[in-house]
Amino acid sequence: MSTFQDTKEQLYARCLDVVRQRIDTARAAMEAAQAAANEESKSSAGDKYETGRAMAQIERDQHARQLAEALRLQQELARIDIGKPTPAVQPGSVVLTDQGNYFIAVGAGRITLGQTDYFAVSAASPVGTVLSNRRAGDRVLLHQKPILIRDVF
Repeated sequence: MSTFQDTKEQLYARCLDVVRQRIDTARAAMEAAQAAANEESKSSAGDKYETGRAMAQIERDQHARQLAEALRLQQELARIDIGKPTPAVQPGSVVLTDQGNYFIAVGAGRITLGQTDYFAVSAASPVGTVLSNRRAGDRVLLHQKPILIRDVF
């Protein structure tokens, strides 16, 4: 197996870990907010009870949105075929530039493999959009700064 393929697999696995962690965190927070809402007991001050339940429901809804987004990212990752060669930048590509290295997948932030940093970005992000369909040797402008694409795999 090539080192390029190893790199892709490691980056993909790290992105998957990040997304799974987001799912687990959102689920746990949602369940905790629901439990807090259920524990609110009616007091003589009825407004306090209703306000507490409403606040807990708002918090639960916020975590439900975060969970839905994390599940969407998981589906997006599942659609990426890291086994196929990508001579032009597309989801699943690793892009080496003179300004940094990118893994086009989902927004998972900085991932360090060995001594090398990669930034996992979505294809819909500003970086992903600028790099999309480009090839090794192409030059692009990102934030008014020229970038040379050294390699795509």
